[in-house]
Order: sequence, then C-alpha cells, then structure tokens
Amino acid sequence: MTILKKYSLLLASALVLTASTVFAQVDIARETKAITYPLDENVVVRFRGTTRFPRMKGEGKVERTQKNGTEIQLSVSKMPRPFELGAGYATYVLWAISPNGQIDNLGEIKRRGFFEFDSTIKVTTRLQTFALIVTAEPHFLVSRPSQEIMLENFSAYTRSGTPLTTATSIQYFGNSSDYFNDARTPEIADVDYRRTPPSILQAKQAIALAKYAGAPRDAAEELDEAEGLLKNAESAWQAGRDEEYVDIAARKAISSAVKAEATANARKEAREKRNEKIRQDAELREAENKFSDARTEIESLRTELARETRARELAERDALNFSNQVKQLTAEVSRLRKEAQDAKIQLASVEASKKALEEERDREKLLQQVKANVPAMKKSLERFGTVEETETGLVLTVGEDFWSGIRVSSFAANAETKMTWLGEVINSSPNYRVIIESHTDDRGTPEELQTLTDERARAMADKLISLGVGTDRLEAKGYGGTFPVVPNNTNRNRAKNRRVEVKFVINVR
Repeated sequence: MTILKKYSLLLASALVLTASTVFAQVDIARETKAITYPLDENVVVRFRGTTRFPRMKGEGKVERTQKNGTEIQLSVSKMPRPFELGAGYATYVLWAISPNGQIDNLGEIKRRGFFEFDSTIKVTTRLQTFALIVTAEPHFLVSRPSQEIMLENFSAYTRSGTPLTTATSIQYFGNSSDYFNDARTPEIADVDYRRTPPSILQAKQAIALAKYAGAPRDAAEELDEAEGLLKNAESAWQAGRDEEYVDIAARKAISSAVKAEATANARKEAREKRNEKIRQDAELREAENKFSDARTEIESLRTELARETRARELAERDALNFSNQVKQLTAEVSRLRKEAQDAKIQLASVEASKKALEEERDREKLLQQVKANVPAMKKSLERFGTVEETETGLVLTVGEDFWSGIRVSSFAANAETKMTWLGEVINSSPNYRVIIESHTDDRGTPEELQTLTDERARAMADKLISLGVGTDRLEAKGYGGTFPVVPNNTNRNRAKNRRVEVKFVINVR
C-alpha cells in the first residue's frame, strides 16, 4: 500500500476488491475530508452513504481530551447485512485515516437487527486530525480498508452549532487485490448466512484468506491451529452454548488465521527474495563466462594478427600478392562491419517489438478489466434512466423528465442532483469516453429542433465539466428530430423520441 500525504491514499494489496460483477466499486479514487478536532470540545459529525449506498446514515459524537485521546461514538442506521454485498463480507469496521497516511482500525461495528440494522460503536484514537469511513470487511482484524466503502464523514459542528472547517482532502482507492475475482476463491460458509453467527462467518473468511495467501504451504502449523479453533467454535454453536462463548471461540480462530496469513506472506516473500538472488547470481556467472570467452577470442585474434603480419613481411617481395591480400582483408572488414551494423539494427527491432508487445498486453489486460466491470457500471447507471449494453460500451437513455419543459434546455429541479451523481460515476470511470447525443420529436422547424438539441447536449456537457469531468473525455451533439426511435404519430411516441442518449465508450489507451 502506497499513501501520498495530503492528496492520495492508495490502500493496495491483499485483502479486498478490485471491483468486479457483484463486488460493487471499481478501483477508482474517492475523496473525503479530514477534520481537526479541537481539545475538550463536543463535536457532532455527520456521515453519508456512498453513491452505492446513499440510503445509509450515520452520526458521530467526538471529543478530544488530554487524558483519553479522541473519543468517538458513532451511531449507524440503514446498514444491510454484510453477506448481501458478496460472499467475502462478514462484518463492518470503522477506520480513522490521517492526512499523513496513518490508518487506524478503530473497531468492529457489530450487528444489531435482522435486516437493515442500526448499531452504535464507542472507540478511542490518538489521532487529532483524521477522516472517518466505514467499510464492509471479511473479518474484524483486517489491517487495511476494503473498497466496499459504506459511510464517510462530510461535515462537523460543535454543540453550540459552530461548523468546523474541514481539513485536507483525502483521496483513497482501497485495496487492489484480485482475491474476490479469483474463481478458485471459496465461499465463506456452506450454511445459511442468516443463521450462522457473524463471528463464525468471519473466522471462515479469515481462514479462506490465509489459504489464498499460501498458508497450506508456508504456514501449515498455524493454519491447522486456526482450523481447529474454528471447529471448536462451530461445535460450541451447534451444541447451543451461549453467544458470548461462541463469539470468543470464533475470535480466537480469526486471530490465529490472521497470524497464519501473515506468516505465509512473510515466508513467501523471503522465498521469492532467495529465488531472485539465485537468478541474479546465475546471470552474473553467465556474464563472467561471456567476458572470459571474449578475452580468449581477443588473444586468439591478436595471435592470428601477429602471424598474418609476419607472413606479410615475408611476402613483401611479391607486391601483387600483397596488394590482393590487402584488398581481401579490406573487403572482409567491411563485411564484418556491415554484419555488426545489421545485428545492431536487428537487436533494436527485436527490443522495439518486445516493448510494443508488452504495451499491447497491458492494454488488453486493462480492456478485460474494464469489460469485466461493465455489469457493475451498468447497475450504477440504471438509476438515471434505461441502460443498454453495446459492443463498444453502454448507452444511458435519459427521458424528457430530465428537463423543466418540452422545449427548454434548463434542468428539472431533481435533475441537478442526478447530474451530480452522474458526474461522480463518470469521474469514477476514467476508461470511458462520454458522447452526449440529444434528440427530439418532429414538432417545429428543423432549425428550431436543431437549436434545442444542441443546447440540451451542451447544457449536460457544461454541467459535467463543472463537476470535474475532463473536456477531452466529452463530446456533445444535437441531432434535432432526424433520428426518431419510434414514429412521431402519437403523443406517447413523441415523448419517447424526446430523449438524450449518453454513450459510454470503452477507451483503453
């Protein structure tokens, strides 16, 4: 994981999501605000759900004291059951992230309720300036946040109503592990998620992560211990032991599985370093052997040159033969020089071909990743209108209700908010070009209809640019009434023809 102070936080590596199909968000930047909490001041912090979970809500009470550090009490509502996000999730974790890159796992938000549940967590951190986020996680002992970000803070004010100035913007990507994209990844449980205690689900996932990290090979003893502890916890649950006893037993299994995962990663890294050293040593020996062979060849050439020089001195009496020999040697030198030049050109061509092949492979890999995320992208766009998948990407069709009237280019009251959300989706999807095409019915002169659709296309483009979408990614054009989707013979059909198509074209450079 690489963290850049003040502007970026890349939470990479081995735990959670690169966004695919079921697992929500692509590997894209998000931004929240760090807040500096004044000493001995009661502060209320408001939270909002991310674009994937806008219905979720939260409110925190924060107080920084000299004695206890920063005390946080967070109340969360409208939070879905973790496993509904995918088989990889079993709990929620509250994180504090400082502008200088420090990440603090503040604790697990335990489930309270059967469906969308409410919960409260009280924790403490030594940080003074930080952002708060809530993520879905495989278990409570993870050391880095996943990309499944549920809540983030966005404003704070004191009990007296004075707003606090938000500090540094913190951008973060989340982990880029491909664990949840691997077809070999096991489900965390083969029983009913609704009946299995969350702590046992976490233990199963912790063991699955340890296995994925290579624990069967590099930390077999630690893995056996974790699996044994999990069996004890499951036996206690099935025997009807009380919830606290089962929870303690399962958490021991989680701790042991995390230890197995860390041990496997450390031993794997050490093995790879040893293999790299062996490879480097072999390359060095090969280079030394080539150097020795070259020196031997040079000595041989020197000997041969001395012999030819002697022969030339002995053959000076025959001027004609000497002249012929000189010509032959000159021709041979020219030939060798040409061969050397040809070899250099061929080597340069091979290197250029290799580089081009590597670049093409990188582009193909990125293209496959983007195509794999098309279903998730399509789901994100469906709240704005109808979405159709094409060979080149996606087409979002926005209806007439996006505008305040049939023949105007000003947005409807609720369209401003939708445009803001659409801007977030586009900014979160850098591998798409966006083409805005505006259409209308045939009521009016061609000039009036062309002007109307030009203005509507331009209005949407200008709004997206104001939301941070780069102009190099946008193309906007009006087509008047020249491309109806249905005949303009009824009011209903004309309403269908009054539309804006936002085309998302995959663009991998």
